Amino acid sequence: MNMRFFSLKNIITFMGILLGLSSCIKEEAPNAEADILSCEVEGNLLIREPVISNHEVKLYANSWNDLSAIAPRFTLTQGATIVPESGTIRDFSSPQTYTVTSEDRQWKKTYTVKFITSDIATEYHFEHIRFHEYGGRQYFHIFYDHTVDGEEMTWGSGNTGFLITNSTAPAEDYPTCQSKNGYQGKCAKLTTRSTGFLGKMFKAPLAAGNLFTGTFEINMANMAKSTRFGTPFRKTPLALTGYYKYIAGETLTDKNSQKVPDQKDECDIYAVLYEVTHEVPYLDGTNIKTHPNIVMIAQLPQGKQTEQWKRFSLPFSVVEGRKIEPAKLQAGKYNLAIVMTSSKGGAQFLGAVGSTLYVDEMQLFYQ
Repeated sequence: MNMRFFSLKNIITFMGILLGLSSCIKEEAPNAEADILSCEVEGNLLIREPVISNHEVKLYANSWNDLSAIAPRFTLTQGATIVPESGTIRDFSSPQTYTVTSEDRQWKKTYTVKFITSDIATEYHFEHIRFHEYGGRQYFHIFYDHTVDGEEMTWGSGNTGFLITNSTAPAEDYPTCQSKNGYQGKCAKLTTRSTGFLGKMFKAPLAAGNLFTGTFEINMANMAKSTRFGTPFRKTPLALTGYYKYIAGETLTDKNSQKVPDQKDECDIYAVLYEVTHEVPYLDGTNIKTHPNIVMIAQLPQGKQTEQWKRFSLPFSVVEGRKIEPAKLQAGKYNLAIVMTSSKGGAQFLGAVGSTLYVDEMQLFYQ
């Protein structure tokens, strides 16, 4: 089953199969999916695992690489075909498009495949969004900013996970959405939401609003591992600044939906620079602040309630005497993760429904 779009209907069907509720076995119909599942490039050209979204494949490389004759190979959903053919040599000095056709020949999907050789954007105004779309319907907001070179940087969020339990919700009711009431213009609005009956059944009773550099790939076995934090960064970060306001929800609860007495929810804003290795291609919700590959961290000291816009300036500090190795930095061997969430304990499903964090006009300083 394709995890890139996992609807409530898919979940219910999947659960029914697990419980043995299927009525009778019929001959399997041709597959109706038209997705790229994986991408490979020969040699040591890529410095990160490819990032594949609904209509895009991002391939990370260093700026000095020759991209004029590359032949990526794709793994597709069962029976699907791709044009141009997998393994075709193409000039990736500019983005290239591919068309995937489903096995039943009824569905086509166009993917843009591009190499990313520049660092992430360093100014974040949260003015730009697009919708996650599927089947002609718009679901939730996706934020994006631009680098100084004009490259688009897409923010990750956990909205895809919320879609599983609340597929009929309007975009404004998802944990992460855009608000018109920013410090300047529009802003990011992150709200801790209830995931209802299905969420409680999976021991994930709430979804904290979050926004981060990286991607979200649903891991049903451990939802905290769904967040894949960080993207390549070849400079030394100095500080992260911006504006926020925060209203904590009324009742703090744990993963069992039990009230946590005498405590209030807190937000969190932080950034982590960490080394990427073959064994550790990314950090996730289980280790983003604790993994030994972390070299530097910047963090909001307290995420207490503040109903007025408040400026923050978070300096990066070295963790436990670790240091950045210049050769690794130049070669793109470090990831930078910038993370914001409406519930500090959201990865462990500790939070208060209704907690709302607004963030705007952020900037990353570096040398």
